[in-house]
Amino acid sequence: MALFRCSKCGHLREVSNDYQGKSVKCPHCKTPSPIYDTVAFVTKVIEQFVAQKKELQQLRSQVDPQASQDASTPEENESLQSLSEVDIYNTAELKSKQQYEPIVKFFQERHVQVNVNQQALDTTGFFDEVAVQLGDHYDTLRLVSDKIKYIQRKGYTTVKLTLNKKSQKDIKVITQFCKDLYDYSFVAKYFYQKQEKIVRLTLQTAPKIVNFFNGEWMEWFVFMKLLDFFREKDIPVACLRNLSVIFQNEDQHELDVFFLINGTIPLCIECKTGEFRKDIEKYSVLKKRLKLDDGQFLICAVGLSDKQSQGLTSMYDVSFVNEKNFIQQIEEITSRTGLG
Repeated sequence: MALFRCSKCGHLREVSNDYQGKSVKCPHCKTPSPIYDTVAFVTKVIEQFVAQKKELQQLRSQVDPQASQDASTPEENESLQSLSEVDIYNTAELKSKQQYEPIVKFFQERHVQVNVNQQALDTTGFFDEVAVQLGDHYDTLRLVSDKIKYIQRKGYTTVKLTLNKKSQKDIKVITQFCKDLYDYSFVAKYFYQKQEKIVRLTLQTAPKIVNFFNGEWMEWFVFMKLLDFFREKDIPVACLRNLSVIFQNEDQHELDVFFLINGTIPLCIECKTGEFRKDIEKYSVLKKRLKLDDGQFLICAVGLSDKQSQGLTSMYDVSFVNEKNFIQQIEEITSRTGLG
């Protein structure tokens, strides 16, 4: 379909492509206006939006010079990813080199090599949706994920979940999640015995599915929550997931999630669904080697209480958060730097 937009009253409607390029009278005010090709019209609108946004940023920097000093230059920001026009739950755009190049440069300045896993940035599958659902309702769905993980380790494929002691609300959340697992092919079979309140699942054995329930879901959850946060705040970022860094002495470390906020603020998050205490010192050393400030290196441990998060943060050189409060930490970072 083509578009008609009145140049006088702003009336907008779709019309047949047969009228494209012609001029017709507005049905409201009778003013003659042209019929536009939809793609060309939207392209022009986006160009005007981007130009006005840049102009607004320049005006803000003139009004508040301090904010301008804290922020990256317009040239640097141009290479950062704007998420306002991206469907973060169904895109391959994040795989582009232009998107993550600022992070590569950030590490190069520290004489650190980066190996990028582009596939870990592709959200066109269903890993991200299932991870967000699991993380948002972890207290209820932990039963499902823990049982699947246990059965996988045993080498079996059949899971039985007995829900007769659960509330109706929890049963609804669990059965819907299990049905979604089947619809998205995370499990091969799903059956709910309503009278007995028993869920039966037949697991997939594909390595990607096994790795997902073995802890990779937490990386997806944190990654997507951060994308959603920065999109809502309209803060430009570069991002990577499941990357590896190599130091000059050839030491190699894997990082779960890394964001570069507004071209200047690094954020590294290690995501843990199991035991993490034995690795605390390793992460403390890694934070120093990456030259990250306090609050820029987080260990996000699922199920960790707020009290434990606060206590561990005061004891060690890295910050501890859980699946419920890690976004609060990001809000504090953006607020302190005038981005929130």
